[in-house]
Amino acid sequence: MSERMSTGISGLDEVLHGGLIPVRAYLVRGGSGAGKTTLGLSFLVEGVASGEKPLYITLGESAEQIRKNAERIGFDTQGITFLDLSPTSDFFSQVQTYDIFSAAEVEREPMTQQIVEQVRSLQPQRVFLDAMTQFRYLSSNTFQFRKQVLSFLRFLLEKGATVLFSSEDGGSAPDDDLQFMSDGAIHLHQNLEGRSISVTKFRGSDFRSGLHFMRLTDRGMEIFPRLQPEVHKREFKLEMIPSGVPDLDELMHGGIERGTVTLFTGPSGVGKTTIGLQFMKEAAGRGERSVVYMFEEPIDVMLHRCEAINIPVYAMMQRQTLSVIPIEPLLHSPDEFANMVQQEVEQQKARIVMIDSVSGYRISLRGRDEDLVTHLHALCKYLQNMGVTVILVNETESITGNFRATDIGISYMTDNIVFLRYLEIQGEIRKAIGVLKKRLSSFEKTLRELEITRYGIKVGKPLTHLRNILSGTPEWIDKNGE
Repeated sequence: MSERMSTGISGLDEVLHGGLIPVRAYLVRGGSGAGKTTLGLSFLVEGVASGEKPLYITLGESAEQIRKNAERIGFDTQGITFLDLSPTSDFFSQVQTYDIFSAAEVEREPMTQQIVEQVRSLQPQRVFLDAMTQFRYLSSNTFQFRKQVLSFLRFLLEKGATVLFSSEDGGSAPDDDLQFMSDGAIHLHQNLEGRSISVTKFRGSDFRSGLHFMRLTDRGMEIFPRLQPEVHKREFKLEMIPSGVPDLDELMHGGIERGTVTLFTGPSGVGKTTIGLQFMKEAAGRGERSVVYMFEEPIDVMLHRCEAINIPVYAMMQRQTLSVIPIEPLLHSPDEFANMVQQEVEQQKARIVMIDSVSGYRISLRGRDEDLVTHLHALCKYLQNMGVTVILVNETESITGNFRATDIGISYMTDNIVFLRYLEIQGEIRKAIGVLKKRLSSFEKTLRELEITRYGIKVGKPLTHLRNILSGTPEWIDKNGE
């Protein structure tokens, strides 16, 4: 791979497969407030850190204001040279007019001369020009504008600079011609659903296509690339992971397999999260690390409940074999969440990941239900490729009645489906557990009664004396089968 130049934003470098190709010109386009200046500053600050000489050419906002705004997000601009070509207050107070020549002809030459002199004296390796569309008003027609921009970019590239230039992608001044003239085009998007970034052109290299979630923070720009599971792979041993509850393992013919996706599904309060944590308790005994992402239940409530049923979550957390992470779905996009999971797996070596629950994860899509299967499929496939065991908790609406494993069409991506049900037996509410699917092994076809006591999880013998169990209102069968 050829040498790359970092943009100063790790997520964008990942999208660009390592960064920008040096000594080329790239367009950054977006509406007002989209983050173009922040991206340009990140690019230049990275140049300072690399011992390079960066140049910021501003045609709109004053250099003083840019420096102040940069300081607010923690950027040190001391090593950046600013060429301020923005209009000063004198222009308005002196009411300059041009009677013989047009304003474009009068203004263009001294501005061009300042740029040429600055570039020749500084010899910058990085240049950010904000915004190139201002040159349009210094040209008498479109042909002259295109010719001027091409000549200007060629001048900078011949001086050894890598150039980033911005444009306002407004309808009154379209920048389609700038996209054609650039070696790459980076688009910044913002709408009611949040911010995102995409790359549509990158000469000489492949890149990660599609929209990638972006966030502007008090530390600058953060980009969370869309997860591509096929580029991640880790060798692992396909072995059985037991729960540590003998009758439950007997029901599942040994437990669940490493690197598989298991769905625990059932109504609220039936014990789905508890069963998942039981597998993590057993994994902690082997020294393996697990992580739970809580989208719904408060952490303190879950921890207290687990301690009350003999799952020592506090001790597991202290030994760093368990991490419980609260997630507010309205504050995180699926791409951002996937990035968090990726760091937990690759940096903290998590071997089991539980998402509690799919309904909470669904909220992060902000109403785009059609994307739920796509995002969840990519995340689960990545975890499987990395040898991580995935546990999905799914809450069904119905307490009793007709049985449905899931209402959101994710059964196909699971290797194992374990369902839990409430039963009404002689006027008493009880619980049952059963296996609906195991892709890699056989399983017990009968249901068993489930109890969650202060001593832990208790799974009873097969409920062979009942029928119509899945309806929620089972009937007794006598010895003659009637």
